[in-house]
This record gives sequence, C-alpha cells and structure tokens, in this order.
Amino acid sequence: MASSSISITTIITILFLLLLNTTAKKTYIIRVKHSDKPESFLTHHDWYTSQLQSQSSLLYTYTTSFHGFSAYLDSNEADSLLSSNSILDIFEDPLYTLHTTRTPEFLGLNSEFGVYTGQDLASASNGVIIGVLDTGVWPESKSFDDTDMPEIPSKWKGECESGSDFDSKLCNKKLIGARSFSKGFQMASGGGFSSKHESVSPRDVDGHGTHTSTTAAGSAVRNASFLGYAAGTARGMATHARVATYKVCWSSGCFGSDILAAMDRAILDGVDVLSLSLGGGSAPYYRDTIAIGSFSAMERGVFVSCSAGNSGPTRASVANVAPWVMTVGAGTLDRDFPAFANLGNGKRLTGVSLYSGEGMGTKPLELVYNKGNSSSSNLCLPGSLDSGIVRGKIVVCDRGVNARVEKGAVVRDAGGLGMIMANTAASGEELVADSHLLPAIAVGKKTGDLLRDYVKSDSNPTAVLVFKGTVLDVKPSPVVAAFSSRGPNTVTPEILKPDVIGPGVNILAGWSDAIGPTGLEKDSRRTQFNIMSGTSMSCPHISGLAGLLKAAHPEWSPSAIKSALMTTAYVLDNTNAPLHDAADNSLSNPHAHGSGHVDPQKALSPGLVYDISTEEYIRFLCSLDYTVDHIVAIVKRPSVNCSKKFSDPGQLNYPSFSVLFGGKRVVRYTREVTNVGAASSVYKVTVNGAPSVGISVKPSKLSFRSVGEKKRYTVTFVSKKGVSMTNKAEFGSITWSNPQHEVRSPIAFSWNRF
Repeated sequence: MASSSISITTIITILFLLLLNTTAKKTYIIRVKHSDKPESFLTHHDWYTSQLQSQSSLLYTYTTSFHGFSAYLDSNEADSLLSSNSILDIFEDPLYTLHTTRTPEFLGLNSEFGVYTGQDLASASNGVIIGVLDTGVWPESKSFDDTDMPEIPSKWKGECESGSDFDSKLCNKKLIGARSFSKGFQMASGGGFSSKHESVSPRDVDGHGTHTSTTAAGSAVRNASFLGYAAGTARGMATHARVATYKVCWSSGCFGSDILAAMDRAILDGVDVLSLSLGGGSAPYYRDTIAIGSFSAMERGVFVSCSAGNSGPTRASVANVAPWVMTVGAGTLDRDFPAFANLGNGKRLTGVSLYSGEGMGTKPLELVYNKGNSSSSNLCLPGSLDSGIVRGKIVVCDRGVNARVEKGAVVRDAGGLGMIMANTAASGEELVADSHLLPAIAVGKKTGDLLRDYVKSDSNPTAVLVFKGTVLDVKPSPVVAAFSSRGPNTVTPEILKPDVIGPGVNILAGWSDAIGPTGLEKDSRRTQFNIMSGTSMSCPHISGLAGLLKAAHPEWSPSAIKSALMTTAYVLDNTNAPLHDAADNSLSNPHAHGSGHVDPQKALSPGLVYDISTEEYIRFLCSLDYTVDHIVAIVKRPSVNCSKKFSDPGQLNYPSFSVLFGGKRVVRYTREVTNVGAASSVYKVTVNGAPSVGISVKPSKLSFRSVGEKKRYTVTFVSKKGVSMTNKAEFGSITWSNPQHEVRSPIAFSWNRF
C-alpha cells in the first residue's frame, strides 16, 4: 500500500525550490509612463502598489528625480511587469562605491574674499543649502556649530529624522537636515543590516560623510588638527552655508534605488547644491541613476557636483560623465607631512606619514622584504607574514591590493616594529599620508625600487624611521593625483571629462566619533578631525565653491556656475610651470585635469559664461544613439521632439572641447558665450594649437555692448594630411581675453573612439 505521507526527498526538493525562489529576489528600478496613471488611482504610489503581488515589495516611489518606483521582486514578477504597456524599462539596482584647514588658504578663500560687488558674500551664503549624499553625519562635530547663524531659510522643506542613535534635536541652524535611505541596501543584505553598528538613522558610523559635508560647508573651528598634524583653523568652503545630509551609503556600498530616493527628496526639500562623492562604472545615461536624478536637479536650478573616481591613472576610467554634472578630479595641496628612512648604507629616503605615536628612537632595525613561504608577503596581506621572520624588524610592503592602513596593521600583528610602504608602477610617485597603527612611512616607486634593491643586495639592511610633522608651501603644487580617474569619456567621447580638479590629497575635515581614523575595527583611537585623500575629498570643495557662486550670482544657472569654475581654472603650478601628473611626474593634460585647477577668486567674475538650457541638453541627448523612450527616461517628459537634434554631441554649448575626428578630417563647432562682465567689453581670441591639427576661430574678436548679451563664434578643426593616429590624443586650447578676464577652454583631440 502506497504511503500517503510526503517523502523526505520531496520535502527537501520543495524547500530547495522555495529557497531558490527567495534568494532569486532582487531590487529592481522600474520606469513607468507617468501619464498612464488611471484616474481611479488617487496617487502614483497607489497605482504602482496595485501592480505588485505584495504591497511590501514596493520600496520607493519616485516623483521628481525619476518617473517610476523600485521594488523587491523575483525574476518572474519582473518579467510580468514588463508585459504592461505602461512599464517602459526595468533594471537591477546598481551598486555605487565611495570615492575615497590648509585648503581655504590654498584656494585663495582668505578674509578678503568675503566682499564682492558691494555685497557681503558670507551673509548671502546663509541662504544657500548644500545637500550631501554620503554615509550620513556626526552632528556633534564642532564643524556644525551654528553660533550667530540667522534663522533657517523659509524655502527649506526638509527635516531632521530621528533614529535609534540620532535625536532630531541634534540638527540646528547649520545642519538643517538629516535623512537616511536604506531600503535598497537592506534588501540586498537579506532584509537587515550586516553590521552591528548600522541602523535606520542619519548617524555616520563610517566617517566619510562627516568629512565630505564639513569640507563643503563646515563652520570655522580654531585649533583643529589631526593628532597634531595640519594644525590650524579647519573650515569648509562655504562656512556660512547650510548643510543637509542624506545617508545613502552603507557597509556594502551605495545602492541606486536609495540614491534616487535621496535625490528625489533633496530636490523637493529645497537644496541649491548636491554633492555626491560616489560613483560606479560607465553606463548609458538612461541607465545611470545619478545622471537621471541630476538631470531633474539641474532643470530645477540645483548644481550637482560628483567625484570623478579613484581609478587613475588608468585611461578612460572617469565616472559621472553626464554633461549636466560637474565631474571633479583630485590634485595635491601645498602642504605635506614628510618622513624619512635613514638606511644603513648612509642614504636617506624621503616619504610621508601621519603616524602620531611613540617614535622608534635612533637604533637601526633590520629590514625585511618578501621573505617567508607566502607568495603575497611582499604585499603584506592578512596572514601573509611569518612572525618568526618579521618580529622586531621594519617590514617593506608593496602598495596595492589591500588597504594601505591594513598593511600596517598586518605588520604590527605579526610582531613588526615598523613599515615602509613602497609604491609600484600602478601608483608611480604619488604619496598619500596615512595614520598608521605603527611607525610607518610611504615612499614613491623610484625610491621604493632603491629600497627593494638595498634590502635584497645588502647582507644586513637596516633603517631608522624619522617623522617631521607638517610642512607648508610645498613646491610644485598642485600636482594631479595619480589615483584621480582619467578621460577620455567612454559614454560620450565628444564631452571632455573630468571638468576640473580640486584639492583631494591629505585633506583635513570633520570625523565621526564612532570609528578610528584608519577605519579599521582594531583602531581604538578617536579624533574630531581626520586627514583623507580621494576624489571624494575634491568633490565637496567644488560643491562648496558652487554654493559661494550661487550666493554671489543667484540668477546664474547651474551650467553658468559650472562654466565660471571651468573657464577660470588654472593650468600652471606654484612654480609657474605646467601642471604635472603624480603618476610618473610627466606633464598632465586635460584628460587628467580637465580645464585645470579651480580658482574661486577668478570664478566669481569670469567675464563670459557658456550657458546651456534644458532644451539644449535634450538636443544633445537626441544626437546620441538612444531611443525616444531612453531620452524620456532622463528628461521625465511625456514625449520629446528630436527634430532639432545636434548632428554631433560635441555641438553642445560646453565650456571645453573634445574633438573626435573618426573618419573625418574636418570638425566644426559653434559656441555661444554670454557677457556677465562689464558692458562695452571686447574680447580677442588666442589659439594654442596641437601638432597634428589646424585650428581657426571666426570671428576672432567679440564685442559686447551690454551685460547679458550673447555672441557666437565658430571653431574649425582640421586634421592635417597624413596624420595616422590610433589611441593617441593631442591637446590645445582657445582663450578669449581682455585686460580684465581670460576665458579659457581646453581642447582634446582624438582620432578614434576608445
């Protein structure tokens, strides 16, 4: 007689299928035809919910930055949604990552900067609100002191959210808003938080968000330093502006669904500037959530600044390349933290360090490098060092693969007493100072090669490490950081990216008290300020400067502010030599530094600006190989008319040029400039050409009778006969100048797509 009970095998099979179905669920972002909402539904949220098998599947409803919603679905549910004519697109939730005192003086933001055209810029910037999308905020930081600040602007519609570790009363007239967005992250983490320190709260337990927000607009804090380094007054770029933080980044990264929700909210809250020190790989603009959200922001007058990424010096690695976004690379300051290794052979190697503990004394210690059974001991990866070999010695570690500060922790845990981290070809001569847990210095590749040769060839290699604190007026500076991501722009090669560089190496700013300065679990130190490097640090510098320009010129559009920062940027360092690249100490170029290093003093009065309307951006999008639906996804309109599209994306009225010849010998672009300087202004053009390209500009003189007047000029680029280029690039510039202003546009030339 057959048993009526279910066999164990069947039960296991059913459980496996159920588990498979559960684990197959993912967060999807769904784009919807906004105008298709039936009248029977009161809101779009109600309509979206009705299309899902479970109401709990809906994570966010987007109304401003994007038309649609995000939901936690299995593949069958996602496919089912696509069968509806109202669903235009569905894609998986993308994951983005973070791009991670002396600065104001280096940029010329001294006490004389505050008065401009008869108005008090400090007072005017009280009305500017800078929104920062990052890891949250540590509201107790002194950088958020609101002493003497006037009441919060009436335009502000945001709020300060409470959490288990965050009281809404912690916000004030400086930090006026704090929100968190974690639904996408929680779904990706199995419905909860992967770290015991994390909760649904705006509180920053990482430090990155506090650092970036205080860089952009932190109040002045006297006697600030990081463990004695970089002592002085720490202040943001726009010290009198307001800060609103939106926590979108968590332990496993920053999810597109959360970023879109935060941008949606920030725009409605009333921010003037959005700062995003995060990014991912390159994607078409209709699949790039940051590009989509920032288009809506731009259309509403919000300036968006994004980090270029830390994937340099690899070619074509730049992120956040939408033309309506300011893409920011990183350069050095004129401040350094020198340290030395005095070798047993009498040579002295120069490096940098932020080590603040007890020194090593004067007794030389033995050096070891790449010894033991592990193939990765040269990198000092966890578990790679033999304590019997390294105990009591200074270990040489190659830079790369794992975090720089982790290498020091690995050496310390194995019994080593010191570390010298030596660059390889990937990092070149770039030096980044770190607050290691043991005496340690970092040296460049050339010095590293000398050190490695010494350890291998000497029968008794020794060294003493010496730390010299903070040094100012370093020359040359700025230098383009090796880690700063590079062009060309792989999404739209006809748009030059990055746009500018700003200070991004060894930057002092506020820090979270929840974590040590290295970010390592075993780092028990706590500090109010930290020194960090990355395009994550350069981005908020530009966000703060954009806030100052917004205060000085409230009538300027985001593209006008962007133009002012780009066309006034400089390309000579403090020795009056062309900017150099830290990767190999060669001359830098616009694929590394864009228009150059920002100069806020000159940006306040640029003379001419290249303005771009929303309609012109749509004509640009129409010139790409996108469907109408793709363009609608970005511009959030019922339909678009592409009858007036540009014949070439490079026709956009951009402040820089990126000329892609392809199979052509001649490329011609027309630009329009607006006079924001004095009436009766005359500008003459100067062309700095490239060896393989002829450049002509007509007319060669622009005469403006009134402020706000617009003039056009046409540039013809001719590739000389017999030029055979593959991946090589050349560079030049066009400058419109008069005795008061120089309005400079860099040019990048390429003959083939990357």
